[in-house]
Amino acid sequence: MTLQTKLPKVGTTIFSVMSQLAAEHGAINLGQGFPDFEGPQALKDALSRAMNEGRNQYAPAPGIPQLRLQIARKTEFLYGCAIDPGTQVTVTSGATEALFAAIAATVRPGDEVIVFDPCYDSYEPAIELQGARAVHLPLQPPDFGLPFAQLAAAISDRTRMIIINSPQNPTGGALQRSDLDQLAALIGDREIYVLSDEVYEHIIYDGLAHATVLNHPLLAPRSFAVSSFGKTYHITGWKIGYCIAPPALTAEFRKVHQYLTFCSFHPAQVALAEFMAGDQQHYLDLPAFYQAKRDLFVEALSGSRFKLMPVRGSYFQLVDYSAISDLGDLDFCRWLTAEHKVAAIPLSPFCEKVPEGRYARLCFAKEDGTLKEAAARLCRV
Repeated sequence: MTLQTKLPKVGTTIFSVMSQLAAEHGAINLGQGFPDFEGPQALKDALSRAMNEGRNQYAPAPGIPQLRLQIARKTEFLYGCAIDPGTQVTVTSGATEALFAAIAATVRPGDEVIVFDPCYDSYEPAIELQGARAVHLPLQPPDFGLPFAQLAAAISDRTRMIIINSPQNPTGGALQRSDLDQLAALIGDREIYVLSDEVYEHIIYDGLAHATVLNHPLLAPRSFAVSSFGKTYHITGWKIGYCIAPPALTAEFRKVHQYLTFCSFHPAQVALAEFMAGDQQHYLDLPAFYQAKRDLFVEALSGSRFKLMPVRGSYFQLVDYSAISDLGDLDFCRWLTAEHKVAAIPLSPFCEKVPEGRYARLCFAKEDGTLKEAAARLCRV
């Protein structure tokens, strides 16, 4: 028997490839997007208590009620929109599961889903597994704003979903309310859903407010909003995320979710619910915390030959290395890891067509000492 692959363009994810290469060469890993510091001690203590108190069996499929309530309260506090925790909030095993479930719940064979490049690499495989096609629209440096003229031309009778991501991985861009207004106007009354990847919602800089579909009167009724506790609380290994959507969309979402993972790690849900109930300051402090790291890293790289793109959100710095090398981005990142002991992620795995320039992504969710040492090595390139 010869198995015909359903994902012919997919191999081992670039994040695994570059992290393994970093380990082989003893390089500082600024590639894969995870912190090298710990989450709040009180949160870890709450996890231990939950396990020791016997919360080790299956959780309810949509998530424990206490955590869904805290998510709804946080959403109303931040964005001014009332969310029903019973019918609109689903806890998932990481944001990637939520993204897949939202796509699988709504996208049908023959449909088209519009994505904006560069985009997170899980979108297109999830689309293709539904028998649908990803329509790639390019974002242009330095700001990587939505190309509304191209979007208007790309929307057709086959368009089933538009995926947006803000703050954006990997570019560091961030949408504004006016962008959501234009998106809503283009969609109009068509049967098009919006999947809003908002995992970096609390990591946004320079006084900007996060623009969410959740409080947009025209987009909220047709949108799935996905977020991540891993990004917010520095606990990426716990793999806990969530999706907020209107009741009818949530009902379909949960049909898929229950056959993907059924439920997510129970003790972590208990710990997060307890921590959120007692500490609402952590996510409020996050913009300043990461902006300080962004600014430190930018200053430390000021003497390098890399051209730095502006970063309005997320914890990634996109750099153009055109002044340094003519190598393709994957070869350049391999060379940088082996010869200069700093691992980066090439931009091409995020794109159907790479924008003009030569780009790599660096993660600054690291201890200050790690960032300073990595920048010193990069300044010698």
